[in-house]
Amino acid sequence: MAEVCSAILAGNILLGFAVAAFILPSGAIMGGATGVGIVLGKVIPLDTAGIVLGVNLMALALGWAVLGWRFVLATIASSLLYPFFLGAAQRIPGIDRLTADPLLAALLGGGLVGIAVGLVMRVGSSTGGTDVVNLVLHKWSHIPVSVAVYLTDIVIMGAQALFSDPEQILYGVVLLVVETIALDRVMLLGQSQIQIFVVSGKYEEIRQKCLTDLQAGTTMVQIETGRTRTPQRGVLCVIPPRKLYAAQSLIQSIDPNAFLTITQIKEVRGQGFSRERIYVESPERHNQP
Repeated sequence: MAEVCSAILAGNILLGFAVAAFILPSGAIMGGATGVGIVLGKVIPLDTAGIVLGVNLMALALGWAVLGWRFVLATIASSLLYPFFLGAAQRIPGIDRLTADPLLAALLGGGLVGIAVGLVMRVGSSTGGTDVVNLVLHKWSHIPVSVAVYLTDIVIMGAQALFSDPEQILYGVVLLVVETIALDRVMLLGQSQIQIFVVSGKYEEIRQKCLTDLQAGTTMVQIETGRTRTPQRGVLCVIPPRKLYAAQSLIQSIDPNAFLTITQIKEVRGQGFSRERIYVESPERHNQP
């Protein structure tokens, strides 16, 4: 519970800082509740933080009516914390003068927003606002949530484009791309692994070396070669990226002609990865005299 609360708190602090320091001063367009706040700020004499708070509260009311109170409880923290930290950040003297370069502002703003939202989403929470609207659209129209996200962001960013110059629109696109990349990286932080698959006549020696030298589990796959239709076994092994060079060197030293494929995978679940590794004595050892 402490980890969840810490991630939500840190994510909202970082989000408020990024928007106040880089996005609002640069005038770059963006989606979400902040984008709605920017649009309404042109016609309502309130600061962006106050408008975002109002948008989030209305979204919470809609979520309560359509999605139920359990969803609201899971979302209410960020819906209130983000506007608070955004308003607090805007009051820091000189925060809107950290950079006069709009490209640098888009890169830093997008990166920090992606990290901030990723921290919140990693623990199963949400930043509220238009996320609620997207889920309501999904429930009412059965369109995928990802499509709903794009639709709402297009509408919000399109509204900002009406009073933005072409450069601000382009910087907004840069911001969105960087935010998406950063969000994806944070969501998968520490979870990506490397999968290697080896086809070699010396599969048994490779299997043993993977177990002992790499300290990595292996799976033996029954295969048949395509040209000669020779029955064979392939060695499937999942390792951390830092062990890839050692694995390649090990396989090369055993069989220079081995067929090796290397694939980056986003996440691995199971024993030795998401669960503690349990070492089981090899049955071969029991057969030794």
